[in-house]
Amino acid sequence: MYDKTPILEVEGLNTTFYRNGQALPAVREVSFSVARGEVLGLVGESGSGKSVTLRSIMGLARRYGDVSGQVRWQGRDLVLMPDRELRHIQGREIAMIFQEPMTSLNPLLTIGLQIEENLLAHTDLSRAARRDRAIEMLDLVGIPSAAQRLKDYPHQFSGGMRQRVMIAIALAANPKLLLADEPTTALDVTIQAQILDLILHLAEEMEMGVVLVTHDLGVVAQTCDNVSVMYAGRIVEQGSVRDVLREPRHPYTVGLMRSVPENLPPRTPLYSIPGVPPSLDTLPSGCAFAPRCSACVEACVQGRPDLSHISDTRHVACFNPVIDAKGNAA
Repeated sequence: MYDKTPILEVEGLNTTFYRNGQALPAVREVSFSVARGEVLGLVGESGSGKSVTLRSIMGLARRYGDVSGQVRWQGRDLVLMPDRELRHIQGREIAMIFQEPMTSLNPLLTIGLQIEENLLAHTDLSRAARRDRAIEMLDLVGIPSAAQRLKDYPHQFSGGMRQRVMIAIALAANPKLLLADEPTTALDVTIQAQILDLILHLAEEMEMGVVLVTHDLGVVAQTCDNVSVMYAGRIVEQGSVRDVLREPRHPYTVGLMRSVPENLPPRTPLYSIPGVPPSLDTLPSGCAFAPRCSACVEACVQGRPDLSHISDTRHVACFNPVIDAKGNAA
């Protein structure tokens, strides 16, 4: 069994960008923790703040906006850490897999060189040892003829193989935490399953924590231990995957669950949550989900609910939470 002491603790994380002098709050009061060997899922529609949350943890978002709150990594606050110190953690202790490998891999450099660049920056390995490690990592992620493929360029790999290369680069320096930003979005179902199985296998083998961003609740059910549901930059529901998916308490989580087709007769219209997520420059003063919510009450329009305990491991931000499996409100 893994030690359940958190290795990453995010508390009250806020990230704000600016456009023409107007503040655009992309992440608001986000809090969660990740232990060694744990897989945490961040779920929500596009624009809910999932990717910005990962970039804020890595220190990438502060180049373009203001980041506040606490991101405690093994006793150190990454939000307050100078860039020079943070670079020693990025890629070495905390690694990230980005959403689209063709925009992350350099098309002018060989795969071998791109893996070795990471090792050169974060390890003391010799040139020969770096090459051996690069071959070992390509073998580990399931790329055949690894030694020969070191000389290939990204365009010579398929989409699934490029994603495997991204995983190899991210894990080459043996990080303790992996931030995976929708690593299977552009892949077909079979390759998705292979990539997810690979990440889970490596997380177990390397005793590594994982934060997995996805919009696919099926992926969450199969891979994650805990889940945080995000909407309009905030976490609206949080708990174990078993509890949240079996008994969702926030109307938005219920809507996401109903949007997953299951045992439907042919030609049955698919369910979708009414309306669209709010723009960052037009966020409601109350609950951001209120304009789309069938369980909305007056309090939802007038105020913003806090993320509150409903059990030891369950949190919901809602004035009128769901009380049964059919999605009925209190």
